[in-house]
Amino acid sequence: MSIDESRESRESRPALPGAGGPPEGLAGQAAALARGETTSAALVRRCLDRIAASAPTVNAFRRLRAEAAEAEAADADRRLAAGERLPLLGVPVAVKDDMDVAGEPTAFGCAGEFPVKAHDAEVVRRLRAAGAIVVGKTNACELGQWPFTEGPAFGDTRNPWHLDHTPGGSSGGSAAAVAAGLVPAALGTDGAGSVRIPAAWTHLVGVKPQRGTLSTWPDAESFQGITGIGPLARTVEDAALLLDAASGSHPGDLHRPPPLAAREAVRRDPGRLRIALSWKPPFTATATPLHPDVRGAVTAVARTLAGLGHFVEEADPEYGLIGLAFVPRATAGVREWAARVPDPALLDRRTRGAARMGRLLGGPVLRRARAAEPRQQRRIGALFGRYDVLLTPTTATPPLRIGALAGLDGRRTDQAMIAACPYAWPWNVLGWPAVNVPAGFTDAGLPLGAQLLGPARGDARLLSLTAQLQDALRWHERRPAADAAGGAGGRPGGVSPAGR
Repeated sequence: MSIDESRESRESRPALPGAGGPPEGLAGQAAALARGETTSAALVRRCLDRIAASAPTVNAFRRLRAEAAEAEAADADRRLAAGERLPLLGVPVAVKDDMDVAGEPTAFGCAGEFPVKAHDAEVVRRLRAAGAIVVGKTNACELGQWPFTEGPAFGDTRNPWHLDHTPGGSSGGSAAAVAAGLVPAALGTDGAGSVRIPAAWTHLVGVKPQRGTLSTWPDAESFQGITGIGPLARTVEDAALLLDAASGSHPGDLHRPPPLAAREAVRRDPGRLRIALSWKPPFTATATPLHPDVRGAVTAVARTLAGLGHFVEEADPEYGLIGLAFVPRATAGVREWAARVPDPALLDRRTRGAARMGRLLGGPVLRRARAAEPRQQRRIGALFGRYDVLLTPTTATPPLRIGALAGLDGRRTDQAMIAACPYAWPWNVLGWPAVNVPAGFTDAGLPLGAQLLGPARGDARLLSLTAQLQDALRWHERRPAADAAGGAGGRPGGVSPAGR
């Protein structure tokens, strides 16, 4: 069901009694359902009402499963009453619209009529097996290419902290949905920072786990291995719960790392760690000045880490010319996805240009780019002989204004994108884990983020450290002042306590 159809069908629906009563977080909702303190029907109904109310402003969702979700909630309540217990039984969540959900199309930000999918993606199947109810599919920019979530197919997705600004991209719909309180947590995908960038710009925890931790099936890998799936949530506990529920491999996956016990990691003390703080982005031939507010916010995170007993000093990884390996893989991925679009004439001219580049850089160039990965891992990974964790900004700037990149040609879009977001994408080439942590705000109330980066299979350490930071910084106690259920149209840039 489209958002417009859902909004029309729900205009006469009464508001949920006792607004603010049921718990907000994923773990809190799961626990309340297990204790019988609320019902899945009430939680799902509240989500759908909030999504409909916020559609004219935040515009986070491309598709809603209103009738199906309510039917699944009723079934979940019957199962709960019968004593069945699953990690997310009856809890509403959302997924980005590049993941297949049976009965829904997968448009991935593109215009046109897409066929309905017959089967769930593996990650969606696992969510359902854990009892979660997928209420809808969130907006993404066209084929996930840019750090904004805007397009003629669905309009502008806006930042709940300030509606004049983007929530980032390409998982901007998932980030906006969680930040606005429409769902307690959501899945996004990250091919060049597309979970971490919107997490930074909407004050969320955003996790890019080790490549393959969450299956990309029905694709054996996504975007030539640079794209993975990860959670966005207000707290690291909620992110870990969603990670554990959704993780696991399909027999057809090319990348199948050992299982990750994310919730166990969150409960562990990280110990005293050696942390490298780096301000240096990889070489891109584009100027990437660091905004002073971002530098100040990340410096404050570094000081907090030092105050927690960790050893923190400035040190840079040796990135080399890693961009020469990223571009062929990224553009090949665009070319592969563009070939699935029913009407290529509807694609943005920048997308068509990227697909042409993917064809030019295919074959031997792409094979060399992929073959370079082990050397890049050894070179950059040398840093982790001396340090346990790398700390960098997530982005170089605060959130961009809506429309800042609209109307630009491909070259200027790339330059603006690199200038704003030069730090995240190398970890996609490496396939290693990364976590965005909220790092504060500008004076105008725009969220900022810091990145915790680890070596291969370093997810557990990053999650433990994130939990320790969360205890110190209490970032989950701040959220947008405007009530998303009332349209998210209140005081731009304001913040309010979590309990308000």
